[in-house]
Amino acid sequence: MKKRKLKILSLIVVLALALLFWGYQKVERFADTPLAIQQEAIFKLPAGTGRVALEGLLVRDKLIRNGKWFPWLLRVEPELAEFKAGTYRFTPGMTVRQMLKLLASGKEAQFSARFIEGSRLRDWLQVLQQSKYLKHTLAGKSEAEIAAALGMPEGGHPEGRLYPDTYLYTAGMSDIALLKRAHLRMEKALQAAWDERDTRLPYKTPEDLLTMASIVEKETAVPEERSKVASVFINRLRIGMRLQTDPTVIYGMGDGYTGNITRKDLETATPYNTYVIAGLPPTPIAMPGEASLKAAANPAKTPYLYFVADGKGGHTFTTNLASHNQAVRVYRQALKEKNEK
Repeated sequence: MKKRKLKILSLIVVLALALLFWGYQKVERFADTPLAIQQEAIFKLPAGTGRVALEGLLVRDKLIRNGKWFPWLLRVEPELAEFKAGTYRFTPGMTVRQMLKLLASGKEAQFSARFIEGSRLRDWLQVLQQSKYLKHTLAGKSEAEIAAALGMPEGGHPEGRLYPDTYLYTAGMSDIALLKRAHLRMEKALQAAWDERDTRLPYKTPEDLLTMASIVEKETAVPEERSKVASVFINRLRIGMRLQTDPTVIYGMGDGYTGNITRKDLETATPYNTYVIAGLPPTPIAMPGEASLKAAANPAKTPYLYFVADGKGGHTFTTNLASHNQAVRVYRQALKEKNEK
């Protein structure tokens, strides 16, 4: 009788161990199951979410097909239950275990906002408005209010004061926080350019250098031309010749610019019309990049006073009006032939 009881007990133990082993295998198989997604998914885990609530969210969003083994996995591997609130990026092929490790790591998804060289503040505001998961606080703000939010002194002008680049952010970050990063980078880049500038240049302040860099940025996208373009404007400043650069006219026209500049536009006085005013415009006209800052800080030493597009993506540089007018005729002929094709 005693031996029979021992056999039954042994059988029960064996069955229990077998059941445990079977259950463990099921849990492991569940942990190694890929999420039920075919493309990247963004998942938001609210603060205060517990184990049961997380399981519900995963099933609701169809990230896992069946949550039967989910609580058992968290018991077997309790370190996976230390998940943190945030917004996460799940990728195809990611397993349930990898997903839980990501939630436990707190490494939230990063998103990007790209700002190109030569763009203006209004372009930046459009990019920010279209950026998902960013906290929008700047809608309806004036340039003066934005400048104040950036910590600029009263009367400051944010145009030109933001460094163009691709910026990464996590969900919930504010648009002004992103702009503050760009502003800080531009301040550092401008200071570096100012410190390394040719001190013989006719700049009174770093703002002058930044304004010149913004003009160079708008005038050419050809890297090797930037220092020559800067030299033309420096040469003009030195002899008291007006800059006569179209991008400043366009900036001064504001919303009145529809794609073309007329003779009337060139003759209409605005603070930015360098066909009318002497010297540099009062502020930058765009956000210059590193290359344009360097070109403005150390222009090439040339005799050039003029340049015009050559019809091939670059410019023809000349030293006198007669040569410039000839270059203009060549450009117009090349443009005419191109349009006739």
